[in-house]
Amino acid sequence: MVVAATVVWSTSGIFISLVVQNWDISAVSLAFWRDLSTFTALLIGIAFVRPTLLRVKRKDLPWLMAMGAISIGFFHVLWNTAVLLNGASVSTVIQCNAPIFVTVMAWIIFKEPLTSRKIIAVALSVIGTVLISGVLGMSTIQVSSLGVVAALTSAIFYGSFSLFGKKLTGDYNPWTILLYIFGFASLTLLPFQLFNPSPFPYQAPALFYFVGLILIATISGFAIYTTALAHMQASIAAITATSEVVFAAVLAYFILGERMDAWQILGAVLIVSGVILVSLPNGNSKRKDKK
Repeated sequence: MVVAATVVWSTSGIFISLVVQNWDISAVSLAFWRDLSTFTALLIGIAFVRPTLLRVKRKDLPWLMAMGAISIGFFHVLWNTAVLLNGASVSTVIQCNAPIFVTVMAWIIFKEPLTSRKIIAVALSVIGTVLISGVLGMSTIQVSSLGVVAALTSAIFYGSFSLFGKKLTGDYNPWTILLYIFGFASLTLLPFQLFNPSPFPYQAPALFYFVGLILIATISGFAIYTTALAHMQASIAAITATSEVVFAAVLAYFILGERMDAWQILGAVLIVSGVILVSLPNGNSKRKDKK
């Protein structure tokens, strides 16, 4: 299910690029209208099909608010910015740092051990990101430094989705979680949208791509992934989700004509290698299992 979600998610950067090519809209406005449209579609669908899913406990509202604001609202703004500045394939690769950030945050917040393997994985991730960004001057395809920062920050917020989601999936249906987090994401971005010029009217092709962004890349992708979180560890889900980089790079190549040079491909390999290294079971856990 996680791999299926990543296949669907890999279309996100494609749809965003196509929408912006046909619609004069800012990254913040696109994030706001994406989240608001998703919330509206979910609200109508749930209200008609299964209204009991609209109920949540008051004590869980802060978790849903945080997840909506951080993992959806601000994440979508940063992700849109990264895609607009660096393209879908490069942004997706940099975002694959998410499991590494989750590992580091778990060490800081939850005092989980920071092993030598994790340190090596972080180093591979950093080197890979540097190669992709082109700051050493080796890459022939230069990318925006602001786009790199946006992609890295979006990776942190993207990683928080798995942490928040794991907390909530045991108590709620995935559709309930999605409804509330996209609602809170819309409220979070509303003040910023007030200072942006209206993106309307828009060209007809933009509406077609925008609907695809909502129904395919957003609702379908997040629904599949959130459902999977109820059946596996958040860290494993986040690590498995890095397979998105392959699908995104292939789609960006054939649809948008985006290409990464040899150094950037090497950087992508280093990042994915670091993620795989973190995911490997250690010897201690195996010995414990045998006992």
